[in-house]
Amino acid sequence: MAGRQPDPFDDPMSLYEDNPLRERKWLQAIWRGRGTVRPESWRLYFVVLLGGEAVGMQDLIGVNFDRFRTVTTFSWLAPGARRQGLGREMRAAILHLAFGGFGAAEATSEAFFDNEASNRVSGALGYRPDGRDWATRRGEPAVLNRWRLGREDWEVRRRSDIELIGVEECKPVLSIQ
Repeated sequence: MAGRQPDPFDDPMSLYEDNPLRERKWLQAIWRGRGTVRPESWRLYFVVLLGGEAVGMQDLIGVNFDRFRTVTTFSWLAPGARRQGLGREMRAAILHLAFGGFGAAEATSEAFFDNEASNRVSGALGYRPDGRDWATRRGEPAVLNRWRLGREDWEVRRRSDIELIGVEECKPVLSIQ
């Protein structure tokens, strides 16, 4: 990926060139997140593998989940792994964990307005538009599309080919009843 210009919507953690400082900061953020799992706030980090190679990440974030039963998803795929249906597959899998495994009532997601692929994935999986917000991207303001998926809309598209393993063992750590 060296020498390739990132898409405008890409997160700065994208490693388009060897940058040990950027990589270290990214890893520290993940380790910090893993080390601060609390009942009122948690973030689960999952790696996306293609042919045994890490090509992306899929996160599930819960803030006051025990009270609101709402999660937020975060997805990222390396440019070489895009346009193969992986974005939809990995989001469907994490939504299955949220709704089928943890009993979520709704899930939210955001994508920059020009991240057409991510916005298409949200729409295809049943999310409904939920307004817009602003974020800073490379030092400049940029519009985010917000998305919301209710349990009922997920149930309509629920997949039968996704298997959850070990969910019951992790629920107590997250204080999920």
